[in-house]
Amino acid sequence: MRKIVLVVEDEFLIAIDLKLLLERRGWSVLGPATTVKEALGLLDDKLPAVAILDVSLKDGAVTSVAEALRARNVPFVVASAYSRPELIGGDILGGAPNVGKPTEERRLMIVLEQAVRS
Repeated sequence: MRKIVLVVEDEFLIAIDLKLLLERRGWSVLGPATTVKEALGLLDDKLPAVAILDVSLKDGAVTSVAEALRARNVPFVVASAYSRPELIGGDILGGAPNVGKPTEERRLMIVLEQAVRS
C-alpha cells in the first residue's frame, strides 16, 4: 500500500517539483494545496500518513492546517527557508522538523520516513 503525503505549498514550481519527486519515490500525493482552505478541504476527504507544510500561504500562515493535522494525529514536517518557522506560523510548528527550502531530496525522504514511524 502506498503511503499518502499531503503537500501544502503555494509556489507552483516548488509544489510540482515536490509532487513529482514524491511520486517517483512511491508516495501518493494529496494536493498540492496552495491555501489553508484548500488544505483543510483535502483533510476532510482523506487522511494522509504525513504532511509537508510551507509556512506562509496565499491566504495566511499554515497554523490552522498544522492544528488540524495534530488533532488527527498526523505528523508533519515544515519546508521553509525560515530558521525558526514557529515565529511565523505559531508554536505548533516549533517542534516540527524543517527540511528547508530548497529541499534536498535525500533529507526529505529520511525525515518523512522518520515522521511516519514516530
